[in-house]
Amino acid sequence: MPADLLFTGGPVLTPRGRTATAVAVTGDRITAVGHDEVLGLAGPRTEVVDLAGRLLLPGFQDAHVHPVPAGLELTQCDLTGTRTAEDTVARVRAYAAAHPEREWILGGGWSMEAFEGGTPAKELLDAVVPDRPVYLPNRDHHGAWVNSRALELAGVTRHTPDPADGRIDRNTAGEPSGTLQEGAMQLVGRLTPPATAADRLAALLHAQGHLHALGITAWQDALVGDFLGMEDASEAYLTAAREGSLTARVVGALWWDRERGTEQIPELMEKRAAAGHGRFRATSVKLMLDGVAETGTAALLEPYLDPCGCATGNRGTNFIDPGQLPKYVTALDAAGFQCHFHALGDRAVRDALDAVEAARTANGPGDTRPHLAHLQVVHPDDVPRFARLGATANIQPLWAVHEPQMDELTIPFLGPERAAWQYPFGALLRSGATLAAGSDWPVSSPDPLQGIHVAVNRVAPGADAPVFLPAERIGLTEALRAYTAGSAHVNHLDDTGEVRVGALADLVVLDRDPFAGPPEAIGETSVAETYVGGVRVFAAAP
Repeated sequence: MPADLLFTGGPVLTPRGRTATAVAVTGDRITAVGHDEVLGLAGPRTEVVDLAGRLLLPGFQDAHVHPVPAGLELTQCDLTGTRTAEDTVARVRAYAAAHPEREWILGGGWSMEAFEGGTPAKELLDAVVPDRPVYLPNRDHHGAWVNSRALELAGVTRHTPDPADGRIDRNTAGEPSGTLQEGAMQLVGRLTPPATAADRLAALLHAQGHLHALGITAWQDALVGDFLGMEDASEAYLTAAREGSLTARVVGALWWDRERGTEQIPELMEKRAAAGHGRFRATSVKLMLDGVAETGTAALLEPYLDPCGCATGNRGTNFIDPGQLPKYVTALDAAGFQCHFHALGDRAVRDALDAVEAARTANGPGDTRPHLAHLQVVHPDDVPRFARLGATANIQPLWAVHEPQMDELTIPFLGPERAAWQYPFGALLRSGATLAAGSDWPVSSPDPLQGIHVAVNRVAPGADAPVFLPAERIGLTEALRAYTAGSAHVNHLDDTGEVRVGALADLVVLDRDPFAGPPEAIGETSVAETYVGGVRVFAAAP
């Protein structure tokens, strides 16, 4: 039978390396992988793609991403990429002037390093938007910048206590200074006008187009549910799946309500049954164990340091009781759910691994494929446990570089020993762990090739900076595998992630072969074409 689609004339990345130069696709499956002999499958209606020396590889998969909030932010006050206080405030001013009809100024993506101490003051916003409330999460979405009008509407004053799961930053006079951390975000976030169902669907489709342009054919949405003002995206996915506009393959991670216990599992099972159609299914559960290091909310085994290098009384925040976590994870595992942990600090990582071990002991081996995302600080004793327990290390490579947020807001408060335990990609790989990879977009860029560049080089593309922990670099093949087969494993998409006969034809053509150039040039690579099930969903402009 003639192939519908034939790729020829360039290297093909297979599970054995760049060992082929031609691939045939019939229907939505790969039907042949080889060399000149594959060309015999061309028929009068076969579409032939000349790779012209460019690399063909499996479609990228993002194992931890938030496309709907990212899509919404792109249409609001998008502060992504601003690096100074002046630039950030100027962008807010320009957006507010261009949108006088907006009751609230919403958006986000500002960088903590743009402001002293990572906490911008409300007065900066008051100067440019004095008459309307402003609510702007930062780029990691663990904190929000608000103006005086927003605090007034929320009734937040010097007398408002910090919520159990968050913090109101305060000035020297004890007044709210303008930033709200973690659960305190909801003090204002709950008042913001919700996006409509049409808004969320449009945001999803906009984000999907952007992700396809980056070679991403599947992903795991790391939060499907209501959390800190992020509306539930599941209906948008289901609508797109029913209409046929969802061209990606998507797994949704249902939100674990950290104020409740195992009594919510029947509800999660009902959501799993209801949220499954076409290319969308919600078979994972997101357990957010801690916060982020920059604000002192990542959970650590030993205390954070103060600016003088002395131990403080702060070990970060546990959002879920570590004593109850093994019971929760064991019950979820028994119900067939995958557990998707947000675990940033070494205490959160250990708690997650302890819970996975408890589930394995109670339930025996299974195929739920738990994974731990972020893994900023991992105690060396816990590195070999990933492979032993079958827990996947879900890495966000773009964060593993020297930049102001790392050098000014993190390393000084961890100290040299713990700072050397950050993002241990190489150590995890050497220990036998399976690596998956993702972006956490809109926290950072969703471009896999930028993340692969950092995983290999431990320097941001184009940056003039020292290599960040050189021993933790990994090879290009291993980095590509994390973004393809590794993430496919996490997503239970076992017929994707590799170029082999019988696999789904989720494929990417790059604009070059990055193996042919120096590692320092990987970040210059871009995507030429993206295919899902043999159907082209993106083609770069000629």
